Formats: sequence, structure tokens, C-alpha cells
Amino acid sequence: MNEYGVLNSRKRALIALIHSIFFLGVACAGFASVKAGLIHSAPAATSDVILLVIYLIVASILAWLVSLSRSLRERAYFALCTTSATFGLLRTIFGDATFPIAQYMRVFMLSSAVLVGTGIYRSFARPEPEAALPE
Repeated sequence: MNEYGVLNSRKRALIALIHSIFFLGVACAGFASVKAGLIHSAPAATSDVILLVIYLIVASILAWLVSLSRSLRERAYFALCTTSATFGLLRTIFGDATFPIAQYMRVFMLSSAVLVGTGIYRSFARPEPEAALPE
């Protein structure tokens, strides 16, 4: 029986790992732009509201995936991703001045998720090429 509930194939584990690496890059690039936060900006920018909705959806889906996970490793992977998205949500709401640790925690959580995701991906045996059939 497969120990993983969601990441139950090498292909799914690879796709999840690629997503984690991509969003780690996005989180690292976030250091270049300072967030004012929705509660500190007088008129809420449309882009910040859209980002808030995206973070709410992503964090909710990732939390749901935590509940679907079977093994501790898979559950830890999705919990790290959920925590990272939640810190992104908090950064969007409160801004960097009020909640400066959020950006660092996003990067730390996603870095940890990449490490755990790599372990999950490597736990699947490589598909062996089919043996050449005798003629």
C-alpha cells in the first residue's frame, strides 16, 4: 500500500516540488518590494485585494491537503506550504512594518518544504526502462 495520500506517484511529487521551488523564488523576490499592508493603506489597492483572495484560496486548499495526507512526511510538506501561504496572507494584510518576520518565515517554510518535497520525490523508485525483448 502506498504511504502517501496526495503525492502518491513520482509525477505528482515532482509537480509539487517544482511548485515549491517556483514559489520559493517568488518569496525571495518579495524582499525587493516592501508591502504597506491593507490595513495601513488608505484606499485598498485592487492588486492587494486580489492577492489577499489568492492567499486565502491557496492557504485553504493547502490546509485541506494537510487533512488528506496520510504519512507524517506528506503532512509536514503540506503544513509547511500552508504556513508559508498564511505568512504571505498576514504580510498582505498587515504589511512589512507591522509584521516584518512574515517575509523571512515564508522563505524559511518554503525552503523546508523544498527539502521535504525532495525527500518525498526521492522516495519513489525511478522507473526502470523496459528490458529489450529478444528478437
